[in-house]
Amino acid sequence: MKHAPLAVCLPVLLLAACGRTEPVADMPSQEELAAAANAAAANAIANQQADETPDSRNYVNLAHGFSVTLPEGWERDKAASNADGVVYQDPGAGADVRIFWQKNDQNQTLQQIVNTVSNGAEGVDGDFVGDNEYRGTANDGEGNNVAIRLLRQPDGSIVTATFVYPEMLSEQYQGIAEKLLTSLRAFAPQGQAEKAAAGPAEAANATVRP
Repeated sequence: MKHAPLAVCLPVLLLAACGRTEPVADMPSQEELAAAANAAAANAIANQQADETPDSRNYVNLAHGFSVTLPEGWERDKAASNADGVVYQDPGAGADVRIFWQKNDQNQTLQQIVNTVSNGAEGVDGDFVGDNEYRGTANDGEGNNVAIRLLRQPDGSIVTATFVYPEMLSEQYQGIAEKLLTSLRAFAPQGQAEKAAAGPAEAANATVRP
C-alpha cells in the first residue's frame, strides 16, 4: 500500500535548540538535573536497542528521539523506511503504519500542521493533548481509515505517526491502531542527550574566574 498524498501533506517543523555555554560554580540546577535524567532514559533505550533482534517488535530511532512498539507479525518495508523513520505493514490485510521525524524551516505550529492535514484528507476529526500532541482520525479518500498522532519535540521538530487500514476492517484494526499509537514515545535525541548528561558534571566541576 502507498499513501504518499497523506504523507506529503504533513509539513515539518524545526526550531534552533539553545545550549548553555557559561560554566557555573554552583550545584546543578533543576533544569540540568532534569536534562541528565532525560539523558539516562535515552541511554536506557539505547541499551534496549542494542539487545534487539531483527524480529524485535520495538523500533527505536536514537538520532531523532522516538520509539514505538509494532504489532506482532508485521513486516518492515525497507524500501519506504529511511534514517528519519520507518514503515511497517500487515502482510495479510493491507494495513500499514508510518512513523517519521520531520522538520519545518517555516516554523509552523502544531495547529497549522493539523490544518494542513485537514485540507489534504477527508473527515479529519481529533483533539489536542496540551500544546505538543494531537490525536485524530481521517479518511484518505481511497476507502481507508487513518489514525493520526503528532508529537512536537522540545526543539520544535515533529514526529508524525499514521496508521492506515481498510475502512471495511475498522472493527479489527481500531484497537490495534490505538494501542500502537499510544506506544509512541519521544525522548531527547542521542546527541542532545549526551550533551545534557555532560552539562551537570561540567557545571559541578567548574570554578569561578576572578
